Amino acid sequence: MTQSSNMSRVEFVAMCAMMFATIAFSIDAMLPALPEIGAELSPDNLNKAQLILTSFVLGMGIGTFFTGPLSDTFGRKPVIVGGALVYCTCAAIGWASQSLELLLAARLFQGIGAAGPRIVTLAIIRDLYSGRDMARLMSFVMLVFTLVPAVAPLLGSVFIALAGWRSIFLAFIGFSMLSILWLGLRLPEPLAVEKRRPFQFKVLLGAVGEMWAIPVVRVSILVQTLCFAMLFTMLTTVQQVYDITFGRGDEFPLWFGAVAIISGSASLLNAWLVMRLGMRFLVTVTLAVQAILSIVMLALSLSLSAGPVLFAVFVIWQTSVFFQAGMTLGNLNAMAMEPLGHMAGTAASVMGAIATVLGAGLAVPVGLAFNGTPVPLIWGIGIEAALGFGLMLWMKRIEARS
Repeated sequence: MTQSSNMSRVEFVAMCAMMFATIAFSIDAMLPALPEIGAELSPDNLNKAQLILTSFVLGMGIGTFFTGPLSDTFGRKPVIVGGALVYCTCAAIGWASQSLELLLAARLFQGIGAAGPRIVTLAIIRDLYSGRDMARLMSFVMLVFTLVPAVAPLLGSVFIALAGWRSIFLAFIGFSMLSILWLGLRLPEPLAVEKRRPFQFKVLLGAVGEMWAIPVVRVSILVQTLCFAMLFTMLTTVQQVYDITFGRGDEFPLWFGAVAIISGSASLLNAWLVMRLGMRFLVTVTLAVQAILSIVMLALSLSLSAGPVLFAVFVIWQTSVFFQAGMTLGNLNAMAMEPLGHMAGTAASVMGAIATVLGAGLAVPVGLAFNGTPVPLIWGIGIEAALGFGLMLWMKRIEARS
């Protein structure tokens, strides 16, 4: 690390992963609570409980647009801490909510607060690392990050059993406070005062234009959008598929955890392969495989009954979707950030905002189209994977001409 710090690379990776894990924990721990929240706050339309996930993601996307530029102006640590305070305040409001509308509003602003730890952590990594070394470190961060979903639904189930679904929001507060304490005590401010940029809206728009003018950055953002859409689409619907389609709602946290553990190996595999094969190649192949697997899953869903065989196939396909995220998102971030080191915070914000908001927007109609079968989910993810593959082929042509 290019700074004065007693923090080892291992500790740095663990701390960054915990910052990222704020997002995963905030989403995945809510999954087992959706039936109870729907029954209590939206008994006439249980499907609306899905919006608890997408409202958080939309808020995160909105906050993402501002947190990076603010960190370029005021430093990385103050913005992370400020975001965490917003996150915890809104978690407390969520805990006390007596209507679905108030809960959704709290989740929206909780997501805005969560954007600080998520996006500014990306900028910190770019401050300290570059190139394939940055991609490799991002893979290790994503490896630890992807292990959080393995335990988050199970922890959510435990909190629900002990103290009801509202207690999950208290866990959010404790998790966030612990991560901020770690950051505050162990990591010196990575952005020197002389490298900071004034926060001006005109400057922000200029930076957006500069980013969008770089073809590789532009295509990377669009592919990130589709990869996030696949992830969010699966997350918003998967609990209902287990519960309603296959009648395995009680087993959901265990199956979800097992899938997350297996999928976590994707980041480890990516860290090993990226130095040998390159980022673009790995993303392209991964999206092609995902599109093919979705076609196979669709054919089987239309021909088999909802019994043990189809359930086993669905779990394998679900694993492939999460595996895809570990093989693509870190690489796409690194590819887009590589030419943008001079404005890492702004770049991370703009990329994250576009990919997150549009990804969540694509996930909402697919989730609400749930009809008791996994067919709408499969169609959505299959189309998103195919579009992403096409864009990666386009990127190859762009790079060949440059």
